[in-house]
Amino acid sequence: MPQVDAWLHRRQSEGGTCTTCGLLAWFEGPCPTLRELRGRVRTRWSGFERLRLMAATAPGGDSWPHWAPRADDDMDQHVSAAPSAPMSSTGELDAVVASLIALPLPSAVPPWRLLLLPRTGGFALLLLADHALLDGVSLMTLMRSLLDGDDSSARPSNGAGALETAARLPLADKARALVDLLPMARPLPFHGRVDSDRAVSWSELDGIEMEAARGALPSGRASTNAVLLSATAGALRELGAVGRAPLLPTACALVPVDVRGRGREGVLGNHYATVRLPFPLRGGPLQRLSAAVSRTARDELKRRAQAQASLVDSRPRRRDLLNEAFGRYADSPYYSSLLCSSVRSHVERLALGPARMTGLSGIPPLSPNSPLAVTMTLYGPRCVVTVVSDRAHRAWGSRLAALITDDIRSLRS
Repeated sequence: MPQVDAWLHRRQSEGGTCTTCGLLAWFEGPCPTLRELRGRVRTRWSGFERLRLMAATAPGGDSWPHWAPRADDDMDQHVSAAPSAPMSSTGELDAVVASLIALPLPSAVPPWRLLLLPRTGGFALLLLADHALLDGVSLMTLMRSLLDGDDSSARPSNGAGALETAARLPLADKARALVDLLPMARPLPFHGRVDSDRAVSWSELDGIEMEAARGALPSGRASTNAVLLSATAGALRELGAVGRAPLLPTACALVPVDVRGRGREGVLGNHYATVRLPFPLRGGPLQRLSAAVSRTARDELKRRAQAQASLVDSRPRRRDLLNEAFGRYADSPYYSSLLCSSVRSHVERLALGPARMTGLSGIPPLSPNSPLAVTMTLYGPRCVVTVVSDRAHRAWGSRLAALITDDIRSLRS
């Protein structure tokens, strides 16, 4: 089992922290039957070998975990509906999703589920997986391949992602990768014990508003990563969670970066590395966005992520003090202050039969002592900011989601 998979697996199996992640898709139109949905899953996901894997550990408890294939064709255990009656309000959907992502997935089958959530006037699909099995890009690949309208690259592609080996990396990249793995962030006021319940807060933007924010700088278009980093910094500052003057160590965002090689976009698994970036805390929206753009140059982010992923992957797959330290620091608020992740569907029109998809939301798990996480998911004309929190920090989450979208809208003026 790769290092990242193993750290995530052990976080749940030994630490008791739920590592279930999800992708929620909203639809308008007639709701499919469970039989229709199960048939579609069986047909369209049959080529994804990753969905047949289960975590296993040799007797003794100290061995490195591994993935074991399992013949698994029983869709009844993976595809189900909840609740049985259609939900009539957004609050009902919020509560159902929050309760489902707080539950570890069954250990007797490969750890993923697809839930049909009927709503008045439509329905939602909630795809859940143990993060040790699938990352956010994998969830998006699966959702796209399930739906009509995707004629691009969301097809089964098995095997490992192409990474530059650590031996081939320049010395400067190796040194930077080591620095990237050290604990050097400032904890925020909400850091501390994470309870077992979850709360999900959503705030939405029109795609035109997001495009206006990306084009707000005279120097050129900003990336979605830069917009999210800048807006989250402004929201944290408005909440009084961070100071206006830079401090050492400063508050840092943890930004997951996909490291799949060209032509390997359909590979499932955990093929990412997390790049830690200081939040741009000084100045107004345009100044913060300009600072965020300079810190999120795509080539630089990709290079740092590949260097870190190669370094981590080159470590021997065994339980020792160094691997224990990496796993512990990656979950620490001293390593990063807040997860900020963005993902785009790259397809403008998706549908499930006659029902059209109207929005997407990525739902990450929480780390120990880090009770908030932020994602931005873009699909067609809609941008959804999602904040996951534990129940004790629900007020922080709902306020943060609203302030992030307010900050993005302010870039239009």
